[in-house]
Amino acid sequence: MQLTLMARPPFSLASVMRSHGWIRLPPFRENETGDGLSYVGHLDKGQVVELAMQEVRGGVRIQVNDGLSQVEQNEVADQVKWVLGLDQDFSTFYQLARHEPKLARAEERAQGRLLRSPTLFEDTVKTILTTNTAWGGTVRMVEALVAEFGPPLPADPTRHAFPTPQQLAAADVEQLRRSVRLGYRAPYVLELSRAIASGALRLESLKTSALPTHELRKRLLAIKGVWDYAAANLLMLLGRYDFVPVDSWALKMVSR
Repeated sequence: MQLTLMARPPFSLASVMRSHGWIRLPPFRENETGDGLSYVGHLDKGQVVELAMQEVRGGVRIQVNDGLSQVEQNEVADQVKWVLGLDQDFSTFYQLARHEPKLARAEERAQGRLLRSPTLFEDTVKTILTTNTAWGGTVRMVEALVAEFGPPLPADPTRHAFPTPQQLAAADVEQLRRSVRLGYRAPYVLELSRAIASGALRLESLKTSALPTHELRKRLLAIKGVWDYAAANLLMLLGRYDFVPVDSWALKMVSR
């Protein structure tokens, strides 16, 4: 089954894929030709499906399982719109960028969108796993977490979806430390998962929150394991650009 979604112009799937390192973290995967990507995810009724995304004129084409109902197709469309930021409007940014030589080609390249996971839960866990470690450590931890706890894709059991809060909430700290080697991050991931699974934390509501950015930042900083850098990174993924996520790599580049 194929679905086609239009994007607010200008749009470049390649620019979204190269926006940061998320493309290297499962369940994302770049296709063999490097001009598209796939994501293994959940639908509300529990099905695990693969979404294969390819750029077409004016937007993207999605290849997904046959036999999905209209409600499920709409769910897939909503996920992809969020993941690729298809509705985001960067016109004001581009107007400003035209006056800065180093950013002058941003509009031509359709830069600005950031690759996002379908859920803020997944992006929060991945962001926590970027802290106090080299990038290779982040990749290893995410790969292990997905392989250990994520449900397999029926068509290819070697690939897994990202685990839900409920699936991670059933784990224990020692399991996360031993089998996934999350180290000090294990209790943070477990507490976040259990808070969401129990309904005590409605994290996904922050995706559409009208709160001022400084208040939204406070909500993110209240999550254990989310400090200044992580909160700024999550704010950017939420389309709030008031804070810059400065990590050790950024400091290294600036110091040069």
